[in-house]
Amino acid sequence: MIAVVDYRAGNLTSVARALHYLHQPYQITDDPAVLERASHVIFPGVGAAGEAMAYLRQTGLDQQIRSLVAAGKPLLGICLGTQVIFEYSEENETRCLGIVPGSVRLFPRTLQQEGPPLKIPHMGWNEVAFTKPHPVFENIEQGAAFYFVHSYYPAPDEQAWILGWTDYGLRFCSVIARGNLVAVQFHPEKSGRPGLRILENFCRWGGRDAE
Repeated sequence: MIAVVDYRAGNLTSVARALHYLHQPYQITDDPAVLERASHVIFPGVGAAGEAMAYLRQTGLDQQIRSLVAAGKPLLGICLGTQVIFEYSEENETRCLGIVPGSVRLFPRTLQQEGPPLKIPHMGWNEVAFTKPHPVFENIEQGAAFYFVHSYYPAPDEQAWILGWTDYGLRFCSVIARGNLVAVQFHPEKSGRPGLRILENFCRWGGRDAE
């Protein structure tokens, strides 16, 4: 069973719809016992880092997410769920979960890419360039496009965490992976066939990096 973490950060319906389409059993939950029993955990989210972390701390889900990752359970972060696994976010000057060394930064307001200034938030389809193979991204074409909606982007301290890059006026990390943890800045549940392939691969994944 796939547990989808409910921490009042939205985006649950579209994730649930995608899992239903893939015939994957799932449960949307904030119950620690359910999260412990689950084979895999999806940590989605849209919204503000400060509010999300406040709820996670209030409910104790912050410690549980850390414990699940430390115990080796496969976990997929999506969008805000990716950002709050870092140490710090510039959004609301928020101290986050600290699972991934690094910070989350605001896109500069003067972003340009061969023309007029780019709009913030970064919204719409954009390509991901993967740096190496990984089971969760098996059969995803190099340069495949995914759906993004965000004003902040992940900036890991260590290159070893980075599995994919995306360009939007600057090159930013859009996919991270190490051990049993994978996280994406885009929304696979809103990204058509490539996104569904990622979710399907994750649900079948044993939680280890590519050999």
